[in-house]
Amino acid sequence: MNKETLDIIETIAKQRKIEKSVIIGDLEQAMVSAARKHYNSLDTEEFSCNMDMLTGEIRIWRHLDGGAVEIPLEELGRIPAQTAKQVMIQRFREDERSGIFDEYIDKAGELTTGVCSRYEGGSLIVQLDKLGRVEGFMPRSEQIPGEQFRPGDRVRCFILDVRDTGSQVKIVLSRSHADFIRRLFEAEVPEVQEHVIEIHAMSREPGFRTKIAVTSNDSKVDPVGACVGVRGSRIRNIVEELGGEKIDIVRWNESSQILISNALKPAEVDEVSLCFELGRATIIVRDDQLSLAIGRRGQNVRLAARLTGWDIDILTPEEYQKGLEILWDALKPIEGVTEEMLDRMAAMGIISIFDVEEIGRNVLEEDLEFSKQIADRCIDRSIVRSKEVTVEQEEAKRAEEAKRIEEEEAAAAVLDEQIDEKSAAVADSILGTHMEESPESQENSELEETSVVEETIENVSEPVVEETKD
Repeated sequence: MNKETLDIIETIAKQRKIEKSVIIGDLEQAMVSAARKHYNSLDTEEFSCNMDMLTGEIRIWRHLDGGAVEIPLEELGRIPAQTAKQVMIQRFREDERSGIFDEYIDKAGELTTGVCSRYEGGSLIVQLDKLGRVEGFMPRSEQIPGEQFRPGDRVRCFILDVRDTGSQVKIVLSRSHADFIRRLFEAEVPEVQEHVIEIHAMSREPGFRTKIAVTSNDSKVDPVGACVGVRGSRIRNIVEELGGEKIDIVRWNESSQILISNALKPAEVDEVSLCFELGRATIIVRDDQLSLAIGRRGQNVRLAARLTGWDIDILTPEEYQKGLEILWDALKPIEGVTEEMLDRMAAMGIISIFDVEEIGRNVLEEDLEFSKQIADRCIDRSIVRSKEVTVEQEEAKRAEEAKRIEEEEAAAAVLDEQIDEKSAAVADSILGTHMEESPESQENSELEETSVVEETIENVSEPVVEETKD
């Protein structure tokens, strides 16, 4: 052993990011293990080793009853040297694993950039350092649906978790987690990083759409405008990183009604009715805004519900009014129930006959100040009427489905030119053939009527002329 050994140890320490003193300690322990194996000793205190930090010289002592005796390294032989090598390798691996864990456990919850290595069983393996000694894996559940990477592609991801499994360090990565969006905003929007703009809530369906609620701690800073950037420069970078995923930035508000209205953008909300007992918000929108508020496959209202923490029920004004009418018609005949009581129920968000049974008697007695007898009558009546309404809705649904099937069959018959009288009648009602005739058809019919009249006049005038000659 000489100074070259120290150079090798220093190189290993830099590459593996292990403390130099730790490697030297491992080397000393490996030499002690080799000596114990050579002398078949079980006493852990019988041998000791020391390495000179300046010269790289290694000296081994054997502690006997008469004192410490130095053992020449050449005396250990080939087999103990092999043992020392194996112990050193094992110690190096443990130190390297410990170093990786200590380095990345502090990075949990942060963004990192790596290089795509390969796919294993659906999981994406990403190299996180240039030497390829640190690998993270991204399970299928943490990937953005439909997103694919090729070996060598740069991958920006979120460190979700760091686990020490004993044999290796598992670094779990994610691109579908909601905090991945949060970190991207912190990277692209300085005001978010500096906490001038706060992200209060977020809901996401990876690969499709994200809603984020923001507010500003500085009255001079517009939170939505700052997140969007000049001509959308900031939000464009985030959207491109996510592969075109849509991002809705809404203004946070302490008022649940205003927040829900903002969360349902771009739909225009006419009214918001909150029922705190049920944790439900009833939203009233016009017919032309209904599909926009619900979104494609219910995506808009689903994300808005997650963002605000309310169960959202969207109704048109007609549906809302019909539910109130059914409730009033069912409870108003009950003795002791006044219009003021019903108005208070509507103000509390109880707008359906189904809500009365769900909120229970305690709410009616404590919050609405109903007597026990009146509350019991209201609940009993609501149970009966709700069953009737359910049956009526099922019948209406079946009738609507039957009508739809009949219209589809009629349309198919028209296309196949197999028209019977019944199908023709239904087709006429669908195609609107009962509508007013076109100007051309009206003109043709007038010409036909004129020609018939002229012909009739000629036939009538001829006998009259002959009769006059006679």
